[in-house]
Amino acid sequence: MVQHDPTMYAHAEELTLGNVRFKAYDLGGHVAARKAWKNYFPSVDGVIYLVDSADRDRFEESKKELDGILNCPELAKVPMVILGNKIDKKEAASEEDLRLALGLASKTQFGVQKLSSVDGRPMEVFMCSVAKKMGYAEGFRWLGGLLK
Repeated sequence: MVQHDPTMYAHAEELTLGNVRFKAYDLGGHVAARKAWKNYFPSVDGVIYLVDSADRDRFEESKKELDGILNCPELAKVPMVILGNKIDKKEAASEEDLRLALGLASKTQFGVQKLSSVDGRPMEVFMCSVAKKMGYAEGFRWLGGLLK
């Protein structure tokens, strides 16, 4: 993966992990970009939802958007990975704090075994640092294992 500046417009990338090939759409999270998210829903097999774990002031906003996705009928059974990014920063939330902030503490498995679901949808949280190239591959592998 390549580190990008914040997404200003949607773009696609392909990546391969093991024998699973992903076509990933980076749609961005700013307010204007969120309006276009629904255009992609009918054709997705999985969702990667990236949260800045060092920006606690925006956790409420992230939870609101995540709740909107979770309540979207087109995505009712689509597996979802939540990536808590920027764990390399000292102010980053712990995995447990991020789960609590997003309302997922009692809905997903915290700890060793990561295979859970929310309302019949496979969903899990993985902490990562895209800048340090660590942690996100586990989330993609988990998702890839469900999509085989």
